Amino acid sequence: MIDLHCHILPGVDDGPTSQDESLAMARIAVEDGIHAVVATPHTLNGIYSNPLREVISKVATLQKSLSENHIDLLLYVGADVHLCPHLVDMITSGDAPTINDAGNFILLELPSQTIPKKGVKDEIFALKLNGITPIITHPERNAIIQHDPEILYEFISMGALSQVTAMSLTGDFGMRVKHSTEILLKHRLAQIIASDAHSSGNRPPVLSRAVENAAEILGNNEEAERMVTEVPSAIVSGEMPDIPEPTRAKGIE
Repeated sequence: MIDLHCHILPGVDDGPTSQDESLAMARIAVEDGIHAVVATPHTLNGIYSNPLREVISKVATLQKSLSENHIDLLLYVGADVHLCPHLVDMITSGDAPTINDAGNFILLELPSQTIPKKGVKDEIFALKLNGITPIITHPERNAIIQHDPEILYEFISMGALSQVTAMSLTGDFGMRVKHSTEILLKHRLAQIIASDAHSSGNRPPVLSRAVENAAEILGNNEEAERMVTEVPSAIVSGEMPDIPEPTRAKGIE
């Protein structure tokens, strides 16, 4: 499995504070069957700034430590980029890292309690025009999308992808979020499952339980497994994955 969204780098955001904690997270990931992780620190959210050059350096440092500790986990460069104006310029300047520094995909975090619909559409349009596909992170946890998944449908129809969090599927963020996640999966409004891990304790890098739950929701083991294998593998390689056609959905009242 490949974990496309994981806050595993130490001391850069609200994830692990030490290298030992990062190593503990890596061991959990490997034990769960994850062989590669995209290191995705928060950036451009008004609190954290993790430009590309710094992420590359910190990924290299942690990768070396993983090797020295005989932990067989491959790291890729990435970032959890908060929505902001002129994202294409931010990518060009190196302030918004893309996945595997390939310039093809970017994780895009929306505000949790609101969505500036026109602003998001403008950024998606500009990104796609420049050959970059935004992957909207944890839409199931956004209060607006919970109520109206039609918004996410519009974004995906424009060419965006979306990623749900493993712990949303397992109910660790509450039943409302779990129900929202199930709706998105059933209507193929999410194409990727990732851990969005921040620690080895409360938010660990574990995907297997979520994949099992997704298989039950979709009624298809292979489709669920592809969300943590073939789809993220294509994205890391800079290629557009083969994904199911999305359908419209009603939200939670």
